[in-house]
Parts: sequence; structure tokens; C-alpha cells
Amino acid sequence: MEEVTIRTIAKKANVSHTTVSRALNGSPLVKEVTRRRIQALADELGYVPNLNAKGLVEKHSFLIGVFFSELENGTSPSFLVDVINRAKEALPSGYSLSIDSIETLNRAHGLTRQQYDGAIVVSQSKQDDTFIDALINRQLPIVVLNRKIDRQDVSNFAPNDYLGTKKILEYAVRMGHRKFGVIKGASGFVSAVDRQRAFDDVLTGQELITKHDWCKSGDYLPESGYDAMREILSAADIPTCVFAANDDMAVGAIRACQDLGYQVPNDISIIGYDDMSYAQYLIPKLTTVHKPTNEIVQAGIEALTEQLVNGQVKVSQKIIDPTVIIRNSVKDLRK
Repeated sequence: MEEVTIRTIAKKANVSHTTVSRALNGSPLVKEVTRRRIQALADELGYVPNLNAKGLVEKHSFLIGVFFSELENGTSPSFLVDVINRAKEALPSGYSLSIDSIETLNRAHGLTRQQYDGAIVVSQSKQDDTFIDALINRQLPIVVLNRKIDRQDVSNFAPNDYLGTKKILEYAVRMGHRKFGVIKGASGFVSAVDRQRAFDDVLTGQELITKHDWCKSGDYLPESGYDAMREILSAADIPTCVFAANDDMAVGAIRACQDLGYQVPNDISIIGYDDMSYAQYLIPKLTTVHKPTNEIVQAGIEALTEQLVNGQVKVSQKIIDPTVIIRNSVKDLRK
């Protein structure tokens, strides 16, 4: 029995073999009606893709690198899982992911062009720019997510962390809060800088109260939120509301309150950021900011797929607004 190949399907469908290849790999460049017709024909003929053989012929690895800032000290494990799951769902069929930290690769003097077909850089810090430049110089298809970068020649999608923080704090002010503490994010991360800048601007603009004893630094991990909150609660006077710069630190902060006999939100209110999947199941349910991770990753995968399939860079850049999520961890002091 003759082997069924992409060219066999192309001849039957009266289209080019390139169109068949794109259709079977879920390319957005092929109309849905055409993709379905080709897939049905492939199924009817018993076509079985040979990814290894295809990779040898086209010198493709069918491997996409996903690179994060500071995997061991700063990037939230919850955020990491969200990005990976969304990327796996959005990538064309046949591709696999390889996850590593930018720091690890920098220590290993980078990567070779042949290792990956493309790269998703989930960047937190401007220190990542050297790594990003190296990938571009190797002509590797790349998208940069999570942080707005200065380059205009790379597809880049990021959240508006300043706006999200501003909105959630203004909500707390509307609820009657005037005394605010903060647990800052990982030092050097652009997201932490943007969220702290919004905190400072809101408090200055509305003549609200904060004190040095109420402003502590964390690293985006739960333990740091726990330790910072214990320090805040040890002050002679305490704030009515504490903004933790991400949900993981907010979890630690809530636990610290419980351990020291404070009820959230009756005694003190807690605000998070990111709206991780567990936030709605905490006690109390966490008031937070929904970071548009799904939208950011989806846009990035679409831009990367365009490069993988087309071989050309069509640059797309967008800052995506977050959404305030009101739950039960902020007390209404107007009553």
C-alpha cells in the first residue's frame, strides 16, 4: 500500500502541499472551511504525520522555548503554571514546550539556533534585554510577554499594571479606607515598580496616610508576604488596608493575620494582584486585580505562529488593561 503523504492529500484536494501543511498544523493563514476539508481528506486517506521525519527534512525541532525571569527567586509559581497551560492550549498541533530560566541560559552562554523553532520570553526585568537581543540576533522567531520593552521590531504583549493598581486602590478609598500599608513585589521587576508607583501616586493624590512601618518588601512568594505582614502588624498603629503586590504574597499576609489573631476583613483588609485561580476560594475570597494572562499569552502565540508558518515577522504590540475583581477581603468602612 502506497504511503499517504502531504503531497498525496494536496493532489486530491487540488491545493498546494504548503496549504496542506499549514492546514494540518492549525495555521491561522488557512480558512477554517479549507482546513476542515483537508483534515477530513487526511483522515479518509489514513494520513499519519511523522513529526520526526518532518523535522529532519525541514530542520525543525517542533520545540518552543519558554523562558522566564528569576525562576528561583521572584516569578510566582502560580503565574508560571498559568502561562504554560495557556501556551500549551494555544500552540499549533505537534509543538512541544521547553521551560527554563533566562538566568540558567545566561550562565550556560545562551542557546543554539537549532534547539528551538521559536521562543516565548516571559520577561519581568530590563536585565532580560541582553538575552532577548541574543535571540533576535540568532534570527529565532520570538515574542516577549508580560513586560513592555523598548524595541519596536519584536511582537510584545503586556498588562497595564499601573492602571490595575490605581483602580483597585481607588476602590478601597471609595470603601472609606484612608490608612494604607503595602507589601512590595520583587526588587528590579518592572511589574513591582509599576504597582508601587501607582500606590504612591494614589496615596499622594488623595492625601491618604501611610507610614514607614506599614511599607515592607517581598519577593512575590507567599513566605515573604507572611513575614512582611507580621512586621506590619507589630507596629504601634496599623493600617486599615494592606495592598500586597501579588496574590501569592496576599495569601501569606492573610495567614499572618490569622496566626496573630486578626480577622480579615473585620480587623484589617487585604488586596492582592493577579487573580490567580485559587483567589476565589480563599477565606475570605480575595479582592484583587485580574491580570489578563490568557489574553497576553493568546496574542503572543498567534504572533509567534505567524512567524513559524510564514517565516516573516509581522510585529504586533499591545498593552492590555486588567480588571478589578471585587470579593470579600475589603471591609466597607462607610457603614
